[in-house]
Amino acid sequence: MKILIQNGRVIDPASGLDKHCDIAIAAGRIIGVGKVAPDFAPHRVLDASGCIVLPGLVDLAARLREPGQEHAGMLESEMAAAVAGGVTSLVCPPDTDPVLDEPGLVAMLKFRAEKLHQARLFPQGALTRNLAGEVLTEMAELTEAGCIGFGQAEVPLASTQVLQRALQYADTFGYTVWLRPQEMHLGKGVAASGPLATRLGLSGVPVAAETIALHTIFELLKSTGARVHLCRISSAAGVELVRRAKSEGLRVTCDVSINSLHLTDHDIGFFDSRARLSPPLRQQRDRDALQAALLDGTIDALVSDHNPVDEDAKTLPFAEAEPGATGLELLLSVALKWSRDSGVPLARALAVVTNEPARVLGHALGTLQASVGQLIEGGVGDVCIVDAEDAWTVQGSALRSQGKHTPFGGYELPGRVRYTLVGGQVAFERG
Repeated sequence: MKILIQNGRVIDPASGLDKHCDIAIAAGRIIGVGKVAPDFAPHRVLDASGCIVLPGLVDLAARLREPGQEHAGMLESEMAAAVAGGVTSLVCPPDTDPVLDEPGLVAMLKFRAEKLHQARLFPQGALTRNLAGEVLTEMAELTEAGCIGFGQAEVPLASTQVLQRALQYADTFGYTVWLRPQEMHLGKGVAASGPLATRLGLSGVPVAAETIALHTIFELLKSTGARVHLCRISSAAGVELVRRAKSEGLRVTCDVSINSLHLTDHDIGFFDSRARLSPPLRQQRDRDALQAALLDGTIDALVSDHNPVDEDAKTLPFAEAEPGATGLELLLSVALKWSRDSGVPLARALAVVTNEPARVLGHALGTLQASVGQLIEGGVGDVCIVDAEDAWTVQGSALRSQGKHTPFGGYELPGRVRYTLVGGQVAFERG
């Protein structure tokens, strides 16, 4: 399939390209950006007039509920949601059912995803068997099966000794450890500690739950030299610790969720279970610090933190509801909203969902490392075409994901994806 994308504003944050030009794609690769050979004969022409043409989005945190819910067709629906949101590459955490701690499970998941011909799937392997925090998994075998790193998802490691051994082993073989900084005992509440949680009578999660975990991780990094990606930083104090760790040369990257970037604990409203999230929404000062850190590069990437929770698990009292929200179809629009509302340069807003998360993945991408999250000649043909001026109102029932719950329900967001191309093939087009 030869495809010509015409008349669009092409923005590639990795190279700094921002101009109106055409893109030619053939055999799954970009063969021309701006300079299209006169004899190029496309099978299909995509008119991008009035639209932005950007690299396909890379999402570092998206749960797909498989293995575990194959009967419900979760992989099919969530991958369809991904490409509808312009996401062409995504990382799924290992807390599936069963846990991704065996090479056979990882290989099966990748095989099923590849058969769908939609977004590229990069699984995380479990750091410990069954995420129990006791015995390390066979990281080498899991890497061969396709894992891009190893983590505990939302399950904190109780044993600092096990974490130290995991970091030592990972550093020896060049693996990245993905950790959500949360002290296991302090992190058992359901809302961020503060006046609102007290007023509502909800058990609180103090900022110390994050900062204590960060101090522990950073001390272990100093002795092991390992590389860690911190998942979903949520507090101003946490941001300062990450900034200090980076200035000291520790091998640390981190991300923030679309929910924490825009919302605060006041969005819980009157016990709205759509805002029951992990990490919990914090105060305005934390949100402002997260936005500033994403702008200056202290935080590397913006993630959807996609977690499709079914109706029965959400329509419960706030404290009993399952934490999580859908996000794959919102990631790009929230990035554009951040740019529009805060005056953030558009190139930066797009970078944190394209080339910056690709940089976090680094060599784990293998042969794709040089081109995922970028628009370069010879690179893979993963492209998103979005009408940034086309506003839409978030309605759960209209989302392709089986998870219909999001704290952004009712929000008007900018940007509707017109086309998503994966490997030079049209994986999504809006009718």
